[in-house]
Amino acid sequence: MFNIGIIGCGKIAQVRHIPEYAENPDARLWGYYDLNQERAKELAEKYGGRVYGSYEELLEDKDIDAVSVCAANHVHAEITVAALKAGKHVLCEKPMAMELSQCEAMAEAARETGKFLMIGHNQRLVKAHAEAKKLIESGLIGRIITFKTNFAHGGPETWSIDPGKNVWFFDKTRAVMGAMADLGIHKTDLIQYLTGSKISEVTAYLGTLDKKDGEGNFISVDDNAICIYKLENGTVGTMTASWTCCGKEDNSTVLYGTEGVMKIYADPLHSIVVEGRDRTVTYYDTDQIQTNENQTRSGVIDVFMKCLTTNTPPQISGEEALAAMKAVFAAVESSETGKTVKIS
Repeated sequence: MFNIGIIGCGKIAQVRHIPEYAENPDARLWGYYDLNQERAKELAEKYGGRVYGSYEELLEDKDIDAVSVCAANHVHAEITVAALKAGKHVLCEKPMAMELSQCEAMAEAARETGKFLMIGHNQRLVKAHAEAKKLIESGLIGRIITFKTNFAHGGPETWSIDPGKNVWFFDKTRAVMGAMADLGIHKTDLIQYLTGSKISEVTAYLGTLDKKDGEGNFISVDDNAICIYKLENGTVGTMTASWTCCGKEDNSTVLYGTEGVMKIYADPLHSIVVEGRDRTVTYYDTDQIQTNENQTRSGVIDVFMKCLTTNTPPQISGEEALAAMKAVFAAVESSETGKTVKIS
């Protein structure tokens, strides 16, 4: 049994981390910290455990084995490094951190302490994506030539624990980036996972096209990100992340190969649709994608707990997440300079 501390008790902690820990037989919810102490107290009363006055106090508790870092983006690195140095295993929400140097410091702290650092890239764990990777590796659609992958919904105004037009997601000092960090990081990591190739070159636009805060001013972070990614293996495609989708949430990926086309979560009835070169169509039905309105188990907590119980490093480690973060930072640079950015 591993004792778990929760740092940051907002929406992502309440709908995914905490309930999934509560259902895992190897986890015991031990403690909580949040800037809103009442929120932390309510969760402690519901799930058991104690409340701490600061995250530093929580990390000083030697009874805690691991923590979930669910705080705002700008403190991910600070809290994660402190937790690792305090001897805790860490599951950190995405995006990993807000500067490449911070991401590297997190990965280095995990190496130095020998503790696990896992990043919550849950799209890898979705059943259709896991099945798609197997089918791709089997050669079903041949060599992937191009792709398009999208993640678009109406924005975090209703998702946040404090809903409305002044959510922390819109605050550049706390979120640093907008749709790119919230949604784009997921699909950036996913396309590398599915293709087995890293992003080597980025041309991108990140901008604020529609979202306004409570005072009627454009928000200070991007509400849309449109990227052209070139992979190390020569594959080229687009990644679009948007908070301005007024229709049904779009979490689709389409891969165009030399032997066929694979459509993942692009059909409302079928998880995966494969169209062969000979025009045959094959359906692979696994599940429906998780949405803000339809919350299901992410699988992240179970994977993290299995790493702890088997003493096996996570596949979605800090080191692994660095590749996706490099692409994100390259996209920011490309948008700011108007130039294509190569990733070393």
